[in-house]
Amino acid sequence: MTSSANKSLLSVSVMTRIAILAAAASILFLLEIPVVAFYKLDLSNIPVMLGAFSMGTVPGLIILGLKSLIGLLHSSSAGVGELADFIMGAALLIPASLIYHRKKTRRNALTGMVAGTLCTAVVGVLVNKWIMLPFYMGAFHMDMNGIIAAAKVSFVDSEWKLLLLITGPFNLLKGAVLSVVTFLIYKPLSPILHAKLR
Repeated sequence: MTSSANKSLLSVSVMTRIAILAAAASILFLLEIPVVAFYKLDLSNIPVMLGAFSMGTVPGLIILGLKSLIGLLHSSSAGVGELADFIMGAALLIPASLIYHRKKTRRNALTGMVAGTLCTAVVGVLVNKWIMLPFYMGAFHMDMNGIIAAAKVSFVDSEWKLLLLITGPFNLLKGAVLSVVTFLIYKPLSPILHAKLR
């Protein structure tokens, strides 16, 4: 990173916007909408995406990281859920912001968010397979059959059905919802997001 980029990242204006967006993300992190099985939708990555689009990938990751750290204060998963959320949030944010910042057009914004949504779905399956499901099986002393029973979905009777028929589609839906909302509100909020604070 160049010295000018460092100065830009450390400017009062950028740090203030990062703090405000991280606070908004942390509040939204508390609001969850049950969707399917034990998966819940939250909109906390909308401020993260707004930050990444307006300031760049690194500030977006900082906002995401701050949201996850604040989430540790009320974590019910010993931080494992927050780690998983950070990884999946980064899978959406990084492709979306990198593609958008190559050329800042609505088309690139859409292309980036589609790419990010697809990455989130794939990463979500892997994160659940290797992090979340093992954690919950250990924490609640359950085997995979217990997890499948807790999901309460009649056509799911194996780990891979859970991952491919529930986890993957859920994360596609989540990525799509976050992308659509971000796409709709970014332009109207752009003057505020780019405002220079004195």
